[in-house]
Amino acid sequence: MTTLENAFSPSANNVVIVGGGLAGLFCALKLAPRPVTVISAAPLGEGASSAWAQGGIAAAVAEGDSAESHAADTVAVGGGIVDEEIALGLAREAGARIHDLLAYGVPFDRDLEGRLAVGREAAHSARRIVHVQGDMAGKAIIAALVEGVRKTPSIRVIEGYAAEALLTENSEVAGLQVRKTGDAASKPVTIASSAIVLATGGIGHLYAVTTNPVEASGLGLAIAARAGAIIADPEFVQFHPTAIMVGKDPAPLATEALRGEGATLVNSKGERFMVALNPLAELAPRDIVARGVFAEIAAGRGAFLDATQALGARFAQKFPTVYASCLAAGIDPAQQPIPIAPAAHYHMGGIAVDKRGRTSIKGLWAGGEVSSTGAHGANRLASNSLLEAVVYAARIAEDIDGQTFNTPRVSHTKPVLSENSAMPASAEADLRAMMSSHVGVIRDADHLADAIQTFAALEQTATNTSLRNMATTALIVAASAWARRESRGAHFRSDYPAEDPAQKKRTMTTLDDARQVAAGMIAPSIKKRSMGA
Repeated sequence: MTTLENAFSPSANNVVIVGGGLAGLFCALKLAPRPVTVISAAPLGEGASSAWAQGGIAAAVAEGDSAESHAADTVAVGGGIVDEEIALGLAREAGARIHDLLAYGVPFDRDLEGRLAVGREAAHSARRIVHVQGDMAGKAIIAALVEGVRKTPSIRVIEGYAAEALLTENSEVAGLQVRKTGDAASKPVTIASSAIVLATGGIGHLYAVTTNPVEASGLGLAIAARAGAIIADPEFVQFHPTAIMVGKDPAPLATEALRGEGATLVNSKGERFMVALNPLAELAPRDIVARGVFAEIAAGRGAFLDATQALGARFAQKFPTVYASCLAAGIDPAQQPIPIAPAAHYHMGGIAVDKRGRTSIKGLWAGGEVSSTGAHGANRLASNSLLEAVVYAARIAEDIDGQTFNTPRVSHTKPVLSENSAMPASAEADLRAMMSSHVGVIRDADHLADAIQTFAALEQTATNTSLRNMATTALIVAASAWARRESRGAHFRSDYPAEDPAQKKRTMTTLDDARQVAAGMIAPSIKKRSMGA
C-alpha cells in the first residue's frame, strides 16, 4: 500500500476490478494476461459472501439432466419476472464454467466412478448441485481462485482500500475514489480508469440479522447509483430461512442441502409446520419457507432445523462447517434440533446489467451479487448465485478484452468528499435495525414510509462516507418496496398479500427516483427514529 497514490498513472489499459470475491477474482483470471488491478477492502476472499457459500454451484452436468430443465426450475421459482433467455443462457454455460473451476484447482466432489457428484436442493427438479466436501464449496472455490490470482503476474492486488465513489465525466467512467479501510481520517485516493468492474457483493449487512460478511453493505450499488446508474429489482431481498441463531453477527448458515438430505423444520413442540403451508414442505421455495419460519417465531413457538433422524451420526462428515458452528455454540446437531431464524442472505436486485455485464454507464461493468441480470427474478433458485457470478465474470472479461479504451482524464478524478467524519455512535446499528423491522421478511406501507424518510434524510446529511453509502442503498431498497404494492417472490407486503398481474415486470429505478418517492411523502404515522449523521 506504500505507493498507492502513485500507482495509477493514466493508461488506456488500466482495468480496475473492485471486489475480491468470486466474480472479481474469476474475472481477473479470465482477463489474464491483460494487466488488471484488483482492489479489495479485506484480504482477498475474506470479505466475500462467496467464501461462506455452503450449497455449491447449480449445473446440469449429470446424466438425464438438461440446461432446459435447469432454466425451467429457475423461471418457476422467480415469481414470473425471470428473463427466460438469460436463465437459459446461464444454464447452458454452467458446464464450461465448472470445467474452468476444475482447471483452477477446485476439488469438486466426485462419485465412486469419478464423475462429478451432484446433490439436490430446494425447488430443483433434479440432483444438479456440485459440492466440495458437502458444505465447503464456497471456501474451496475462493481458496483456489485466490491462489491463482496471487500467482498471476498480470494481476496487481491492492488490499485494505474500499471504494467510496465512482467518478464520471460526460456519463462515462473516469475513475474511483478509494479510502483506507478502518481509518476514517485518512485522505481519499483517486484512481483514473476508463474500465471498471464492480464486484463488491450484496447488501446483507444492511440488516440486523444476516448471513453475509460486514463488507456486504451495499457499497457497490450505492456508488453506482450516486453516479446515475440504473438499478434493477432492488426490493427483492432473499431471506435464508435457516440461519443458526446462536448470538453471532453475521449468523452462521445452516445450508439448504440439509433439508435436501431430509432434515425437517419443527417448532418447540416438535411439529413440522411447513407440511401445512406448501406441498413441497421443507423443499418449498426459500421465500415461502422463510415466512413459515418467521411466523412460528412471531407466534412464540420458535423454529428449529432437526437433522437428528435424517443424518444423526453422519452429520459431522457430511456437513462439517455447520457441525462446527453448532458445536461452538454448545449444540450437537447430530442429537439436538438447531435453533434457526430467517436472515438477509442474497439480493436479487442490484445494478442493472445486460447479457455482457455492461451497466448503463459507459466503461462500467458489474458482476456477482452487486448486479441484477434478470436471471433470479423475484426469488433466487438455490445455488444459482455462484453460477451467475462465474458466468458473468467470464462474459465481462470477454467483453473488456474485445475493446480499446480512451486514456482517462486525471483532471476529472478529484475527490467527491474529501473530509470523512467518524461513524456516529449507534448509527449503523440503528440503520440495520430499521431495515430488519421495516424492510424485512414482511413489509407494509406505514413502516416502509417511515424507513424511506429516515434513510432519505441520512443519505443527504451523513458526513461519514460508509454511512452515506449504506443509507443510499437502504433508501433505494425501501422506496422500491413501497412502490411495489403487491407480494411477489421474496417481496411480501402484508397490506397487499396477493400478486398483481399488472405488476408482473421487473423494476428499473434510479437514486433520483427514490429521492422523489421520499420527497412526495407526508409525515408517517409511525414515530420516526433518530439516527446520527
